[in-house]
Amino acid sequence: MRVLVIEDDTTLGHALREFLTAQGYAVDWLEAGAPALKALKAQDYDLLILDLNLPDVSGLDLLTQIRANGHQESVLILTARDGLDDRVAGLDAGADDYVTKPFELAELAARVRAFARRRAGQAQPTIEVGQLSFDTVGREVRINGDRLNLSVRELSVLEMLMGRAGRVVTKRQIVNSLSAWDGDFSENAVEVYIYRLRKRLEGKGVGIQTIRGFGYLLDLDSAP
Repeated sequence: MRVLVIEDDTTLGHALREFLTAQGYAVDWLEAGAPALKALKAQDYDLLILDLNLPDVSGLDLLTQIRANGHQESVLILTARDGLDDRVAGLDAGADDYVTKPFELAELAARVRAFARRRAGQAQPTIEVGQLSFDTVGREVRINGDRLNLSVRELSVLEMLMGRAGRVVTKRQIVNSLSAWDGDFSENAVEVYIYRLRKRLEGKGVGIQTIRGFGYLLDLDSAP
C-alpha cells in the first residue's frame, strides 16, 4: 500500500515513516494540512494517517474537505484527543478508524494490515495461491511448507501479485503502491524484482506471466 502520514510532530512523523517503510509500505509524510490536499490531487493513496492537531488547519476540517473533494482513501485518525465526543466526531467526519496517543506500534501495524487486507478483498491474515502461502502478520512466505527468503521489496511485490492472483497488475500500479516520494523504485526495478521472484518460484507450481502491454499476472502452473 501507499500511505500518506499527516503529522506535525517531527519525531513521531519520522518514526512512523521509518516503521511503516520497514513493514513494506510506501510512505510519504507531511506536517500540515494544505500540502496534503495538494498531494491528494497529484497521487492516489490507499491509506491516510491523520493527526487532528495540525498547525494550519483542524484535522477534522481537513478530513471534511478531503471527503467533500470526493477522495475515498481509507483514513486512520491518530491523535491525543481521547474523548468520546472526539471519537464520534472523527468517525462521523469520514474516518475509518481512530487511534489515540500514546499508542503501541504493534497495534498500529495490525490496524494498517487490516486496511491492507480489506483493500485486497482478503478477510484472513494469510493469502494463499496454490501451495504458496503469505503470512501478512509475520511477513513470511512459504511454498509447499518451505520458507522463501525474500527481501522487503520482493515481499511487497509478491504480496501485491498474490492479493490480485488471476488478475493483471501493471508496472505503474506496482510503482505507485511501493514507491514513496524520495524512493528510487522505478518500472525498471519492477522488472528486476519480477525476475528474482520467477527464479524463486520456478518449478513450484506457481508462476508469473508477463501480459505484454499490460503487466504481470500470478497464477497456477504458468510460465513466464
